[in-house]
Amino acid sequence: MCDVLAIPRSTYYQSCHKSESNRDRENKELTERIKSIHKESHERYGAPKIHQILKKEGYTVSLKRVQRLMKKEGIRSITKKKFRPQFNKGKVIEGTNLLKQDFSTTTINQKWVGDITYIHTLRNGWCYLASVMDLHTEKIIGYSFGKSMTTELVMKALKNAYDTQKPGKDLIFHTDLGSQYTSDKFKNYVQSLNIQQSFSRKGCPYDNACIESFHAVLKKEEVNQVQYLDYESARLALFKYIEGWYNHKRIHGSISYKTPQELEDQIRGIA
Repeated sequence: MCDVLAIPRSTYYQSCHKSESNRDRENKELTERIKSIHKESHERYGAPKIHQILKKEGYTVSLKRVQRLMKKEGIRSITKKKFRPQFNKGKVIEGTNLLKQDFSTTTINQKWVGDITYIHTLRNGWCYLASVMDLHTEKIIGYSFGKSMTTELVMKALKNAYDTQKPGKDLIFHTDLGSQYTSDKFKNYVQSLNIQQSFSRKGCPYDNACIESFHAVLKKEEVNQVQYLDYESARLALFKYIEGWYNHKRIHGSISYKTPQELEDQIRGIA
């Protein structure tokens, strides 16, 4: 066959014992680590975050290379369309907007934002998660989960945040114009904590975009991936996601690929 094709026999034997190139070995090693990182994130991380972790671990690799290897192996971040609830069409009273879409901060406990989202369970129907976020670290500093969307639900979430963070003066707490946040009972509670209350404009979700973004990520990475049997199973899953993943392990591009807890610890001087 070599004579017919005019190929030297040495070329044929060399091809039979072709050694693996350094590039191929590197790609195999990178691919295995990419798979591990992707699995550790419960398939939540895409190429940008995996790339950042690889860089922290000492790998010299470009984002395009990570994307190429992930595409070759069919590795991708999980994505699902989030649930969009029906909004109340009743009369809404406008409130003072202190935030005015200025989400900038210089340290923790300057600006907090809060919101409520819907979580479905098979046995208990719709349940509700009220969350409070610190805009500086993007950490969920307080939350409350319940079977009813009440003023007590949002008060519990804020109390949880206040007791944990122990903020100083001049703190702003921003929410939408939901009846839970505009009730006299909640307003009086906020005033008792010496917190300035701020409200989004009617029909303007961009005024509270940061906390809405968290709830969208929560739905994409956790809630829309499973079906909760009942309230208790959903409560446990949300605790694991917020405390076990989002606050302490999930890196955020907007805070230089740190975790919220990592950034807060740096500010507080905790080793």
